[in-house]
Amino acid sequence: MSVSEGTIVATPSQGAAPDPGGWPLALKFARRELRGGIKGFRLFLLCLALGVAIIAAVGSVTASALGGLERDAKALLGGDLEFRLLYRPIDPAQQDFLDAAGTVSEVRDMRAMARASDGNRTLVELKSVDTNYPLYGEARLDPPTDLRGALAQQNGRWGAVAERALVDRLGLAIGDPVTIGTLEYELRGVIEREPDRGASVFILGPRLMVADASLEETGLVQEGSLIEYHYRLALPPDVDPIGIVEAAKAEFSDALWRVRGLDEAAPSIRRFIDRTATYLTLVGLSTLLVGGVGVGNAVRAWLDGKIATVATLKCLGASQTLIYRIYLLLVAIMALVGIAIGIAIGAVVPFAIAAPLGERYALTLEPAIYAGPLLLASGCGFLVAIAFSLWPLIRARAVPPGTLFRDLVQRMEVKPTAFDMLLLGAIVAALVLLAAITAGDRMLTLWFAGGTIVAFYLFHLAARGLKHLTRRMNESSGQRGGESRRGPIMRLALANIGRPGAPTTSALLSLGLGLTVLVMVTLVQANLERELVRSIPAEAPAFYFIDIQGTQIDEFQTLVSEFPGVKAIEQEPMLRGRITVVDGVPADQIEPGEGAAWALRGDRGVTWTATPPADGELLSGEWWPEDYAGPNLVSIESGVGEGLGLEPGDTITVNVLGRPIEATIANLRIVDWTRLDINFVFVFSPGALAGAPSMHIATA
Repeated sequence: MSVSEGTIVATPSQGAAPDPGGWPLALKFARRELRGGIKGFRLFLLCLALGVAIIAAVGSVTASALGGLERDAKALLGGDLEFRLLYRPIDPAQQDFLDAAGTVSEVRDMRAMARASDGNRTLVELKSVDTNYPLYGEARLDPPTDLRGALAQQNGRWGAVAERALVDRLGLAIGDPVTIGTLEYELRGVIEREPDRGASVFILGPRLMVADASLEETGLVQEGSLIEYHYRLALPPDVDPIGIVEAAKAEFSDALWRVRGLDEAAPSIRRFIDRTATYLTLVGLSTLLVGGVGVGNAVRAWLDGKIATVATLKCLGASQTLIYRIYLLLVAIMALVGIAIGIAIGAVVPFAIAAPLGERYALTLEPAIYAGPLLLASGCGFLVAIAFSLWPLIRARAVPPGTLFRDLVQRMEVKPTAFDMLLLGAIVAALVLLAAITAGDRMLTLWFAGGTIVAFYLFHLAARGLKHLTRRMNESSGQRGGESRRGPIMRLALANIGRPGAPTTSALLSLGLGLTVLVMVTLVQANLERELVRSIPAEAPAFYFIDIQGTQIDEFQTLVSEFPGVKAIEQEPMLRGRITVVDGVPADQIEPGEGAAWALRGDRGVTWTATPPADGELLSGEWWPEDYAGPNLVSIESGVGEGLGLEPGDTITVNVLGRPIEATIANLRIVDWTRLDINFVFVFSPGALAGAPSMHIATA
């Protein structure tokens, strides 16, 4: 032990006899210390239990929800596999392939207007189902009845069932008529549970469900109507879904269907759960770290009350190692108690919220005790407890008996040994590793850890600066006789901030970290709102209209233009197309650049026009003449074109309604998507698609 200018450097005791009892003796003394109760550890237990409870609860709820998704994946998807197409059904050969693989259920989705007998109408998500629906799960109705019977034709009238939101919106009652297109249905039930509701990502209105056999009679099924065809497949237990997918790709290589498996049963819900879990886990870690400062304060205050005991043990021959082990075991025992409290709270949370969460997302949650999240929360809590208790333990170990008594008057500064620093570094690294495992988003966790370390360092520097400043202020005030100007209360307050042993650092850390979390959340929310407001142009469209048939467009424009306040109406014909060949190379062999990969996934909206868009700016190439009647030309959004390595003169093939349309690229067009106007990745010359059945989209 060396002493220099009030600083004690902790070094191994020279000539000290080894501890005869080792850890057993330390445990014996620790048990005797516990006889005095846990009065000094109440704050310790509260801080630790709160942080651990949040992390354990978030992990357990996440595991319960994901477990529910996996358990209900077949019901959410509607089958073991789903084949989806836009605009058109599968052909007979594809139908035969699916029938040979298993039981098939056909579901058609589209948007339509539902009209009550009093003339009230509203947009609905129209869903037609066949007699095999649902392959998995159960559809529940109010009043309780069989779905197949509720939708069947009775006395020359088809039945329909609707969500309660639609019933309330149109003021319907069971038995009332509701008209879709040209067909009048009879409302026979309210949908209480729709097993595959979680598979729907983009929903614009309440659900109305009808029999698939009745859909043709509505007059809404026309060429170009925006209808999604879903073919759900229930496979025998011994059939591998991956094998069916590979066989479908091999036999129908040019098919435009999108195939989904059980891992994509409810992608929107899964993303929501993952992102919410990451956010709440980081909030829990922040709480735990803020509580860690309280843990350190509690250990320090408790050890300050044990100065006489520590000094007596050292005077009787107890080594630094024994003292360190005794109180480390005490901290560890108390940490386990706090962790146990937090784990108990976190473990019961899934049971408490299973019902509301299951009702919100139509999941049958069966909460359980998930060991993984509880162990991770325990690890985080234990590491935080030890990390923040380490410094007070080092002081108790390093300060000699005489200094322990003097420490009440003048606190000595203790420098940790290299081993202490390595131990602290290992604890911090383990905590970051556990946080990365818990949060899921590795990069976000690393940024969080780095920001936390920087915040701790800055608040520590701020505390030292504040203590130094207050000491200088008091010294200068005393030299100038400042008592009369500042007063004794202010002078005592400043003196207590800068005095040796003052809790200035821990108080500043606690308040600073807590306020940092609050300010961070507030600023993120405010910046998101401001960015959203700033990104919306002043003349952005107020309404968007989709799936307008060609025979309805004139009537639509007349109707909308008569509404007061409508300044402009923009409408364009639209079809959906999928890129199949890029300048002679099949699309599945293309390695797109950054920002263009999305264009190769699924269908994209396409249109055609003779004149360039009013807000369009050409990056390269030229627009075709208004009276152009030559080979197919296409204008491509510049980001997609550059990402695919295209330039004017290259070719691209887009499959539209099952027909490959090859066109030469006339130009690359800059599109400002933030204007929220109608824009397309592909704009063809008029001759390419002018005769195709299409629907219109519009803005007002």
